[in-house]
Amino acid sequence: MVSPVLLQMGLPVLASIVSEALGTIKHPAAQVASKSLGQVSDALSMGQITPEQMAEANRHAEKMAEVAAQENVAAYQQVNESLRAEVASSDAYVRRMRPTFGYLMALTWAAQMLALAYVIVFETAQADIVLQSMESLGTIWMVGLSVLGIYVYKRSEEKRTIAPRSTDQKAQNSAAFVPSAQTRQSYKVNE
Repeated sequence: MVSPVLLQMGLPVLASIVSEALGTIKHPAAQVASKSLGQVSDALSMGQITPEQMAEANRHAEKMAEVAAQENVAAYQQVNESLRAEVASSDAYVRRMRPTFGYLMALTWAAQMLALAYVIVFETAQADIVLQSMESLGTIWMVGLSVLGIYVYKRSEEKRTIAPRSTDQKAQNSAAFVPSAQTRQSYKVNE
């Protein structure tokens, strides 16, 4: 639980800083938020909002964070379930989907970066527009790279679950298939 001192000192300062930062943005929503946070900061500093009210707000925020965490867990469980079904599939393409997706992402990323480099070097006047356009693709790339990251992580996990044989075991197994000199000698005798 947050102490009353922190609520009385820390939150007003934080609200004041955020209010000032938002006040510098020339947008109606930012200006309204700045004024609202200024009013909250004033109310906190004057004691109009009690520590009990803040504690209740903190409990609500903690509950909301818990709900969000449960949603994330459910989403990850669904992704893991899909990956397990993919690995267990008898269809060759389904099993190759991860590497195919990874290669496509790498090729797309390379093409985009080469195009960006070309525009910056040879079409400098258009570079600003292209860079802004590239920035707007950030969300798309975040989704694709997140999926790829999960694929790579799960594949690494799969590799770890398969017990690797030590080099001594490999040497022993390969030696078992190579006939010893004595065995080869007995084959010659029997022929």
